[in-house]
Amino acid sequence: MDNRILGEKGEKAAAEYLENKGYRIIERNYKCKLGEIDIIAADNDTIAFIEVKTRSSDNFGQPGEAVNYYKQRKIVQTALSYICDKNLFDWMSRFDVVEVITDNERIIDINLIKNAFEYSGKYGY
Repeated sequence: MDNRILGEKGEKAAAEYLENKGYRIIERNYKCKLGEIDIIAADNDTIAFIEVKTRSSDNFGQPGEAVNYYKQRKIVQTALSYICDKNLFDWMSRFDVVEVITDNERIIDINLIKNAFEYSGKYGY
């Protein structure tokens, strides 16, 4: 299975998982000139910017480990742009990661990491 199809399968499974957890999906695959966020969802009074990482094996570590400093920086920049564009300054926000493990046939496991990383101004803006 190519990576694009694997990613789409993982994002769909993650969105269903989050909805079952009570999240309200606002947008999927939000794109702007700064980057892309897989899922933007409301979790009570908090906007969650969610990166989905799907893997068919753990040969290269856990999926969430792929959300490195540079990926985090891009997600934060994109989230700040989204907050400004939608005038969501009164909302709390956080950055989550959803790890999806599949055997290419079925979803084996889904793991939600709330507050996977934080914006603390360390990205230089």
